[in-house]
Amino acid sequence: MWTHPQWQPRPATPADRLRDYASHCGAVEGNTTFYATPSSATVATWAASTAPDFRFVLKVPKPLSHERRLVDIEAELLSFLDTMSPLGSRVHALWLQLPASFGPTDLGALARFQRLLPSGLRCAVEVRHPAFFRDDTAATQLERVLGRIDAEWVPFDTTVLFDGPPTDPSENEARAKKPRLPRRMRALGEFPIVRYHGRADDARTVAGWQPWLDVVANWLVEGRSPTVFIHTPDNAAARGLARQFHDEVRALVPELPPQPTPIDHAPMTLF
Repeated sequence: MWTHPQWQPRPATPADRLRDYASHCGAVEGNTTFYATPSSATVATWAASTAPDFRFVLKVPKPLSHERRLVDIEAELLSFLDTMSPLGSRVHALWLQLPASFGPTDLGALARFQRLLPSGLRCAVEVRHPAFFRDDTAATQLERVLGRIDAEWVPFDTTVLFDGPPTDPSENEARAKKPRLPRRMRALGEFPIVRYHGRADDARTVAGWQPWLDVVANWLVEGRSPTVFIHTPDNAAARGLARQFHDEVRALVPELPPQPTPIDHAPMTLF
């Protein structure tokens, strides 16, 4: 996400782009790893461009999650994790986004996948099969599997995106790609992760996240350490909106540290 064209300093190297993003937000969705595994040198650059407490939530490659459906993937998974190793503690969680066809009958594969993970590597699972949201038995079974290794269930809240007709072409495109599922607001462990998707209109995005403010604030009071990602249809305003969400939560929990201070890219002057 740090390569969004409207967020870039000018001129900018790839390292500059990530360094600039990390001066705005303390975490990033590593969606690029879903499509291709970068080189070890690239990952080392990511590490050098971010503070040790920066959070990468790295998506498991598509061939493992969608094509192989977590079956017979041990060698490929360990190779991927080895490539990511330069990030060290910056790997906040391994993000396993599963296809909508991955349902309750596939939970055995998920349990076997979790047994492959090295000790200490946090796992966060995003499911899209309707049964997990509409069938209490299926939801309980999933929570039981995740609970065995203290993994999180990642909710992707798109209820605002689908609330009413689209008002912008970018909303049409987003609605064609994103899942339409009930909102889920339950944390399983210490490090909940939330993905929230708003609208093209910033005001509607802000209005739609209001239910999350008390939830996230309560998690903080309980001693949890949540990570919240804010999306909009074209994501142009998402970085600034993420900082606004953080500020609104901080108004409820004043001891929450502020987000980092963005790098100043204003040109130097003689006076």
